[in-house]
Amino acid sequence: MVRIKDIKIREDLLEEKVLEKTLQKNRLKKEEVKEWYIYKKSIDARKKEDIFYNYTIDIELKDKNKEKRFEKIEEYKMPEIKVKRTSKIQPVIIGAGPAGLFSALIFVENGIKPILIERGKRVEDRVKDVEEFINNRKFNPKSNIQFGEGGAGTFSDGKLNTGNSSIYSRKVLEEFVKFGAPKEIMYVAKPHLGTDNLVKIVKNIREYILEKGGQIFFEEEVVDFKIEKGQIKSVITDQKRKIETDSVILAIGHSARDTFKKLNELGVKVAPKNFAVGVRIEHLQKDINLAQYGNKTKLKLGSADYKLVYHASNGRTCYTFCMCPGGKVMASNSEENSIVTNGMSNFARDGENANSALLVNISVEDFYKKSPLDGMYFQEELEKKAFELGGKNYNAPIQRVEDFFKNKKTTNLGKIKPTYMPGVTFANLNEILPEFVSNALKEGLTELNRKLYGFADNDAIMTGVETRSSSPVQIARDKETMNSINVQGLYPCGEGAGYAGGIMTAAIDGIKCAIKILESE
Repeated sequence: MVRIKDIKIREDLLEEKVLEKTLQKNRLKKEEVKEWYIYKKSIDARKKEDIFYNYTIDIELKDKNKEKRFEKIEEYKMPEIKVKRTSKIQPVIIGAGPAGLFSALIFVENGIKPILIERGKRVEDRVKDVEEFINNRKFNPKSNIQFGEGGAGTFSDGKLNTGNSSIYSRKVLEEFVKFGAPKEIMYVAKPHLGTDNLVKIVKNIREYILEKGGQIFFEEEVVDFKIEKGQIKSVITDQKRKIETDSVILAIGHSARDTFKKLNELGVKVAPKNFAVGVRIEHLQKDINLAQYGNKTKLKLGSADYKLVYHASNGRTCYTFCMCPGGKVMASNSEENSIVTNGMSNFARDGENANSALLVNISVEDFYKKSPLDGMYFQEELEKKAFELGGKNYNAPIQRVEDFFKNKKTTNLGKIKPTYMPGVTFANLNEILPEFVSNALKEGLTELNRKLYGFADNDAIMTGVETRSSSPVQIARDKETMNSINVQGLYPCGEGAGYAGGIMTAAIDGIKCAIKILESE
């Protein structure tokens, strides 16, 4: 197999036509090709007057001598798992987000039947609860955008950040395709799944795990852990179920605050960590498209995205996160009487608005008093302030960018209409944001507007508050064994434990934790 790079295509073509042009350019004939696939496809928009697709294609030729003039590559193979586990005790996985689901997949693919416990509902029932909240303000603290099968990432753009060097990245992509994801995620430069696809994919993964003998307990929450002489012995649920086990993958997600408290109470080593807070910012998607692609290209490029960062004069970093082209701002609280925002897009990304988190970093020194959970309490306080500013009815407080700069309450909308449901309230977000956050956001908006024209549009909508971009704690683990540093058999995993940031890295971490258990005697 050889790799042919820098194939510049300036028209929208079917994959077969891309192959034809590649072969022509390299003086090859189609009948000489044994096998081929697209390895990568990206958009080069550095020159708006000449935007093109850049392809990389992997080809296997029938005549190996003709491959000598091209770059030789080795085909990807999932690293072999050397299963040494002989214990008949079922491993337990807490949490059915990407980390939990992918650890369960690795187990069942290697003949081990795990028990997966999820406090929320099956994904199809969870969707109904989310809709009930945004349409009728009926909030379910156990089934919402944070809790339930698929994890928080199910209601997002479904980004799969492949810019990491993990040997398991391709495994994750292959599994997603196996369970219903579009095949293009294997090669596009910035793959995404979309909420509509994720709901179907998560259901298919669940059915496969059950088919292979895994057990899943939905609407059941782990409320206690039995630890004896530094070894996990069992987990206890709110259904008074006691499950004896020697291995627990703790894939609880970044919003499992009650579990953080219980672990800290039991003496499991938990440390505070840096995170970020800010707002969701909305623009018209057509304005983002114009800023990124101009108005000359004839290519069907889809909705444009962006990723921006600025280092402010007060030492803070202001940056965008989880940008959702053609998406909506979502009500993402996991507790009553609080407001949390996040963004989501369907696969088509065909909504009128674009949105992104606009965040400022928070360091441990900003909040630490005496508890490793102080960052969590910092988040909670800000979320409750947003609830009060919004009117104490689950409306989110919003503000036009122009008014944010002027430190005055918004009184009317401009060209951009907010997408947050169940509703919004005009407000002045400066009243609840820490002053250093407001200052960094204002400076960041000004500077980021120089990088992306229109980013600080007067009518852009800021919706408060975004607090759950990452976990406020890290559950300490050994780098080699991935075990908790003071509880044998407990494997802190994924985003909630502080070892991942998004669907891709959480899934990879789940794979790695499962492998560690499988390869332990």
